[in-house]
Amino acid sequence: MGWIMGPWTVVGGGACGATVVYAEGAPDFPPDRLWQLVESERVTMLGVSPTLVRALIPNGDPTADLSSLKTICTTGEPWNRDPYLWLFEQVGGGRVPIVNESGGTEVGACFLATCVTEPVKPVALGFPALGQDMDVFDSEGKPVRGEVGELVCKRPWPGMTRGIWRDDERYLETYWRRFSGVWTHGDWASVDTDGYWFLHGRSDDTLNIAGKRIGPAELESAAVAHQAVAEAAAIGVPHDVKGEVAWIFCVLRPGEEATPAYALEISQTVTDELGKAFKPDRILFVSALPKTRSAKIVRRAVRARVLGKDPGDLSALENPDVLDEIARAVV
Repeated sequence: MGWIMGPWTVVGGGACGATVVYAEGAPDFPPDRLWQLVESERVTMLGVSPTLVRALIPNGDPTADLSSLKTICTTGEPWNRDPYLWLFEQVGGGRVPIVNESGGTEVGACFLATCVTEPVKPVALGFPALGQDMDVFDSEGKPVRGEVGELVCKRPWPGMTRGIWRDDERYLETYWRRFSGVWTHGDWASVDTDGYWFLHGRSDDTLNIAGKRIGPAELESAAVAHQAVAEAAAIGVPHDVKGEVAWIFCVLRPGEEATPAYALEISQTVTDELGKAFKPDRILFVSALPKTRSAKIVRRAVRARVLGKDPGDLSALENPDVLDEIARAVV
């Protein structure tokens, strides 16, 4: 309930006269629990996160009756293409639109949202939400298209956070100082030639490899395209020549074994997808990635542990012990 999706679900669902289904406990125990819930309660609108979908894929395709579904809503983080298509084809049967949205608790709404009256592009967030004056800026504060930049909002909106409790300076520094008079959200975004918007991860997670910027989501999507990889986290590590190189931490699917051969294959998969400039310097295998209780991967914590730096406040992590395993993996 402390996340924006809680109030949205209660207020939005109640205002529409809908029945809201709550389920206590893990969504993947038993492994088909979520799909059985859809069948038994005849759920029409299902809300999931990309992380949850990636976790459910190894359990196999759903066998429950999912014909009641009319819409699948997703939010929380950028998508990887293969899990997105699995959700569309195996859960939605190729007929149910995926409404992908992005905003934030501090937004009190969404900045970007899929519009079902227009064709839906895989992993895209569609277009700016109603009333939101969105743009993508380069480092000089100029609008860009066809390349990655900072996601910004150029005008106020009704749900905007107006401050941080007892810390006005932090509020101004976080959202308003990068570009004067413009809200900088901290997400790396792009707009393609058709006007569709995409997210590429947090801008403070962005890698700068030999002068070329890339979002962690692009590296992670390429890694997850390998049949053995369930999920991944990419970080930038300092390098004397390139400035930064990419290290990708991979969680394998159940039954798969971490081997040097797999590391080479995954590295080649990423290289084939993104080009030689973005070939990972290391592929490392771990049993899990550090996540918040809302299932977001915390890459800054991974990078801090790798570099031996203070990771900061970890109180939001569901599994902080995973960082010890990450430290052991890099030795």
